[in-house]
Amino acid sequence: MNIEELRDYCLSKNKATEAFPFDQHTLVFKVLGKMFALFPLEKWENDEPSMMVKCNPDYTIELREQYESIYAGPYVSNKHWNTVKLNNGELTNKFVLELIDHSYDMVVKGMTKKMRKQLN
Repeated sequence: MNIEELRDYCLSKNKATEAFPFDQHTLVFKVLGKMFALFPLEKWENDEPSMMVKCNPDYTIELREQYESIYAGPYVSNKHWNTVKLNNGELTNKFVLELIDHSYDMVVKGMTKKMRKQLN
């Protein structure tokens, strides 16, 4: 998938927004101000596309053991976030979208009831 397809998918999520809160090279997607996906654009420009997504801690470990393309990455909590390499053909487009869905759902699950009501 290309960056525009992933961007469109992230923005299709309920109340999702995009921003560059850290620098002009890291595209971040949030739901009600909480991050669910990060895209290091410099890596995309260097033909090393990747993303960082939130994950259930047990599932985080399972994914890292099962896929070479999924690993602990820099700048985020390795307990709750995975870096996903996207250009080696190991992961299907459908699975990449499922990882984004899981990340979004994890962030929503961690919100207060008051915040979750804003999603209805």
